[in-house]
Amino acid sequence: MKKLDEMFPREIVKELDKYIIGQDEAKKMIAIAIRNRSRRKMLPDSIREEVSPKNIMMIGPTGVGKTEIARRIAKLANAPFIKIEATKYTEVGYVGRDVESMVRDLMATSIQMVRDEMAKSKEDEVTDRVNNRLVDLLLPTVSTQDNAMEESITQTRDKFKTLLLSGAFDDKEVEMKVNPSTRVEIGVMGNGNMTDDIQDAMSSLSSLFQKPKTRKVTIKRAREIIREEELDKAVDPERAIDEAKVRCQEMGIIFIDEIDKIAQKGGDGGGRGEVSREGVQRDILPIVEGTKVSTKWGAIDTTNILFIAAGAFSLSKPSDLIPELQGRFPIRVELSDLSADDFYRILTEPNNAITKQYKALIGTEGVNLEFTEGGLKRIAELAHEVNQTNENIGARRLHTIMEKLLEEVSFSADQIVGQTVTITPNYVDERLKDIAQSQDLSRYIL
Repeated sequence: MKKLDEMFPREIVKELDKYIIGQDEAKKMIAIAIRNRSRRKMLPDSIREEVSPKNIMMIGPTGVGKTEIARRIAKLANAPFIKIEATKYTEVGYVGRDVESMVRDLMATSIQMVRDEMAKSKEDEVTDRVNNRLVDLLLPTVSTQDNAMEESITQTRDKFKTLLLSGAFDDKEVEMKVNPSTRVEIGVMGNGNMTDDIQDAMSSLSSLFQKPKTRKVTIKRAREIIREEELDKAVDPERAIDEAKVRCQEMGIIFIDEIDKIAQKGGDGGGRGEVSREGVQRDILPIVEGTKVSTKWGAIDTTNILFIAAGAFSLSKPSDLIPELQGRFPIRVELSDLSADDFYRILTEPNNAITKQYKALIGTEGVNLEFTEGGLKRIAELAHEVNQTNENIGARRLHTIMEKLLEEVSFSADQIVGQTVTITPNYVDERLKDIAQSQDLSRYIL
């Protein structure tokens, strides 16, 4: 499958369709924004710097797919991605996370991504070194100039290596020296989060003065320890940071969820809480506009990072955000409520449909779970009805309904091994109809 930055918009939407039902307009706009980033990379230098990402704001009730779209884009992307919640941040000068930490988190994600890729490219080399070190733990080192003895030792090592690969020694205990973590990432300390930077630096320095300790571990555990050490050796840290920095700045994506929670409701900024929310908006503004954020890996330019914001805006409106921040999200996409037909499609079409998940889970106990078409339609109708009469939580309602519906089967699976449980409309009504019709009960149970 193509990487995300190689896909055309139609191909991106097609991939999203495998997991997300409906919301075609949102998927289309996201796909165009992602493709425009790839197009930008192909532009001549003279015009590339003039083209900046068109940030997106997704508006719609909870549970209709806003976060899922972002999550799926992250899985498709060969680009660093983080999801953060706007409510987790506080205005500069208050106790809590400062907004610049989102950029640091994105850079950390980018570094981990690059390190994993570099390590994977040297997988065979690392595996060979790990196996040789494990054989060294199992066999005493013998120095000899006798060719016949040397050949015998080589054959013995080869036999031990074969047994190692088969898992024959996994439970055998050996003594080995274990080094403290010595991974030191030297960079510029961040102005906005000095405490975290100092803690990181002190932790790294303290590890340098710790002596290796001899421990008795199983071969299985020794393999994990040695593998980490060899992976660290195989990856060039400076090269990893340089590559990660480019990806973070040019292809990074930050998904800001619950942005409506920091809006000034009705434009009233008089209360203390409202002032604090506006303060967070003003702190976010320069990052979205484009600024340089100091991190321990150096300054990160946020100009070309793509920001996707999302919020239900049930108690406020996008226009309640400060005008400058509104202007930094020129693309607005409204996601619609889910209908009973949408719920039915969610139950049947996606690759990760919840019905497929439950069939697999119950199947591990030797019980065959089957859903009739009528049973699925009845579940979809009930989910829609409960959302209409109680708080609308979108597709998440299906999870609460399915848990209650299959509660008895999950609990008693060991008593019905080898049997088939068929979910029909009658089965659904028998277990859920009374609850769904009682608003008091459904409010607390479904």
